[in-house]
Amino acid sequence: MYDVGIIGGGPAGYVAAERAGQKGLSVVLFDKKKLGGVCLNEGCIPTKTLLYSAKMYDHAKEGAKYGINCSEVTFDFAKIMQRKNKVVAKLVAGIGAAMKKGNIEVVYAQAEIAERASDHIKIKALDTIYECKNILLATGSEAMIPPIKGLVREEILTNREILDIKSVPESLTIIGGGVIGMEFASFFNSMGCKVSVIEMMDHILGPTDREFSNLLQQDFAKRGIDFYLGCKVVEIKGKEVFFEKEGKTESIVSSEILMSVGRKPVTQGINLDRLGVEVVRGGVKIDEHCRTNIPNVYAAGDITGFSLLAHTASREGEVAVNHICGIPDRMRYNAIPSVVYTNPEIACVGLTEEEAKAKNIAYKVRTLPMAYAGRFVVENEGKNGLVKILVGDKYNEVLGVHMMGNASSEMIFGAAIMIEMQMRVTDVQQIVFPHPTISEILKETFFAFNE
Repeated sequence: MYDVGIIGGGPAGYVAAERAGQKGLSVVLFDKKKLGGVCLNEGCIPTKTLLYSAKMYDHAKEGAKYGINCSEVTFDFAKIMQRKNKVVAKLVAGIGAAMKKGNIEVVYAQAEIAERASDHIKIKALDTIYECKNILLATGSEAMIPPIKGLVREEILTNREILDIKSVPESLTIIGGGVIGMEFASFFNSMGCKVSVIEMMDHILGPTDREFSNLLQQDFAKRGIDFYLGCKVVEIKGKEVFFEKEGKTESIVSSEILMSVGRKPVTQGINLDRLGVEVVRGGVKIDEHCRTNIPNVYAAGDITGFSLLAHTASREGEVAVNHICGIPDRMRYNAIPSVVYTNPEIACVGLTEEEAKAKNIAYKVRTLPMAYAGRFVVENEGKNGLVKILVGDKYNEVLGVHMMGNASSEMIFGAAIMIEMQMRVTDVQQIVFPHPTISEILKETFFAFNE
């Protein structure tokens, strides 16, 4: 009998398996495709590989600003995609090696719940029954396809199909202005594609601090991306998308259509009903220890329908394993960083101004341009950036940090630590930041609270 059975080999599943193995637990991990899940195979890693190529191309075209003459800069789309595949394959192999090192048994097959007993659960895969004292549900999520009139699934793209596209389309209509949609908008715009974005809300990037989502939209608009905000898609005919705004119907015709309106937990195909776990809004409900309502059944990652981020999933997997081992730990969501890997990047953690106001939390706020940091000026000729910091009005504790500008993704972890450790303005002011680095903008912004 195994100590832990894990269904799903994505960031929640494989990280949990590795941590459990390190703690001496016997583990069996089931995955019907490849290790790494959506993040590694169809999301985080392949998209960031493409975005980095696009960023390199953008930088080459801007070389003259830095005294570097790059005449007739071109790109090879086939090689860009080949490199993406190579990176993914290398990292998938790396996870496989980690599982082997940790003595994790990996079963590449669809797993189903066969039976739940009082002290263990039976999982069936490849006509074999695996008995497990505890199980972790980590089946991830999939692209949501809304019931739009005339929509033919084979004629549209999701994040999965667009990663295998053979050439840059002449034009692309993106339905949905969330993180995934904006990252693909950034990539294909850099590649010379005419991009249009249709979003039902009156702004892009959903819960992102409104000031920063507006800044990114303005930047993208200058680059030629068209936005249709506050619009509801009502019909699709071939490659023509019809949408309504204020009672009027308009349409856009493009070479390809990308559906990017969100993701939903994968709960089908594993006989979840045999466990009796509680499901809320389509996701499996968990407590702070990542337990479901069934004592020896845990869940982590996108299957919970909450905080659909790879790093959240990994941390939830760790919390579940620690609870199984009797190690004190709990999941906290107040300092989960998020990043939009566009060019320029947006990174944020903690409360936005909109959230603070909605929760009636008294706060103070300071903003500074990224140009206050000399390193940003050195590396971003003619580019803008911004940092916004929210602190509590009474105790000056860090509540939220938001950044726009390249390098933001590599700095946001520091802000997450500040929030997690309940640091105050004076605490951060006493930290020595290396010079010259873009990270100094954080310290400068914290000192702005003295003014």
